[in-house]
Amino acid sequence: MSISFSKHNSSFRKIETLLSTIEHHSSLKNCTIQSIDFSNVHIDWHQIDLENAVFLGCSFHPADKSYLLDQDAIIFPKVTSLPYQPYRTRLYTWQELMDGYNPEFDQSKDLEIYEYFTQYKLNPPINEALYQRIHDHAIDNALRDYIVLQDNGLTKKRCIGVMGGHSTPRTDPFYRKVAQTAKLLTEQGYTIASGGGPGIMEAANLGGYFAFQPDSTLGEVLEMLQVAPRYTDRDYIVQAQYVIEKYPQGQESLAIPTWYYGHAPSNLYASHIAKYISNSIREDTLLAISLYGVIFAPGSAGTIQEIFMDAAQNHYGSFNFLSPMVFLGKEWYEIESMIYPLLKKLSYGKRYHDLLFLTDDPKRITQFIQNHPPVPNP
Repeated sequence: MSISFSKHNSSFRKIETLLSTIEHHSSLKNCTIQSIDFSNVHIDWHQIDLENAVFLGCSFHPADKSYLLDQDAIIFPKVTSLPYQPYRTRLYTWQELMDGYNPEFDQSKDLEIYEYFTQYKLNPPINEALYQRIHDHAIDNALRDYIVLQDNGLTKKRCIGVMGGHSTPRTDPFYRKVAQTAKLLTEQGYTIASGGGPGIMEAANLGGYFAFQPDSTLGEVLEMLQVAPRYTDRDYIVQAQYVIEKYPQGQESLAIPTWYYGHAPSNLYASHIAKYISNSIREDTLLAISLYGVIFAPGSAGTIQEIFMDAAQNHYGSFNFLSPMVFLGKEWYEIESMIYPLLKKLSYGKRYHDLLFLTDDPKRITQFIQNHPPVPNP
């Protein structure tokens, strides 16, 4: 039985079995245990230090629960009335989120959670707001566990964020370039992290999925997907499923989507999905963990917001390191939007000035990121 076990103000850890946890941790002082059924296991709680112990969504024999409460342990009750589980111990998978999906009538868990959330989106009751925060806290913990966040702020997984338009069709040249870039970076040992939705985000996870496959295979897949190029097309998800069925073994990548903006199903090419209810937490987290660089393909308001959020993180060294900011699309970023010249001007004299890069070439992106690792903020 795998359980989640965390220490307040310390690193998140996993302890493999329930009995070994109790046997080797006779003190649960300042510890949190999440989503464990203790009701059919005999534990002598009298032998355990329970000061400030917190139990999230655990089940107990009534006598044990009474004793724990008497010892001032904090118990958050198990919740069965919600379509989402607030006390998660792991990230989502696309199979879990898309369970029940049918192009004729979508009954997926992803859509069920979204429709429930929209009832309370603007002004949730206090209990609903609390459960949402607990859910996103659980996603935080599972994400830190996956990327292996270290005390200095770096992650053992070398995450590269990829941002860009959600409405970019599969036929767009930048969809192909992003997929090629993500493939190259994954082959160099980086972990691709996207916003988890369609468009450029799907292209990023797709490229990561097909790392170490021949380039011709990725080209074939891109042709398959162009049958339903836009995420509003009826067979958009179906074509993605065809690709997975033909090539069931892919490389890992990360997606960090949200239910906040609307129902756009998470793409199928990310192996690990940290789906948040709060978009503000999700947005900041995606940029914060991408310490090895962020790639910006053309996009609209959301992408522009992310560019300046990332620039602010670099400007202030918010997460202890400065990171490359790479812009894919010379015409868009240098001429049409003029964002790149503006950032070069704003960053002049700052340490992240030399971490800005503009190109149309996936290979040059890979070379730049390899040659510009995260810079410690003094």
